[in-house]
Amino acid sequence: YNLLSIRFNSRLKIKITINELQPIDSIIKIYKAANWCEREVWDMFGIFFLNHPDLRRILTDYGFEGHPLRKDFPLSGFLEVFYNELKKRVVYEPINLSQQYRLFEFNNPWDKKINT
Repeated sequence: YNLLSIRFNSRLKIKITINELQPIDSIIKIYKAANWCEREVWDMFGIFFLNHPDLRRILTDYGFEGHPLRKDFPLSGFLEVFYNELKKRVVYEPINLSQQYRLFEFNNPWDKKINT
């Protein structure tokens, strides 16, 4: 959190180290404006806030699975979402990668030592 008190002319920066399953307390009772910020953090990172009155997705679709700003979320996502002109609706399809993952070998043939 980055908190600002205009009344007391002071700023407070709070950093918390938690694991992926550990919830933290909401500060909505103190700062009403934290409602949207906590919803965004829940939506993007999956951090659960205890005693939050309206913890639901704010930036992603309601059926969205996962949290896109976490390091364990794949770069391409899980589903491809697009508007189908023929069906006149939004379509969800599994990602179809044109090139599968490859295994690269980083051995350099020029690094071999010559025994003399």
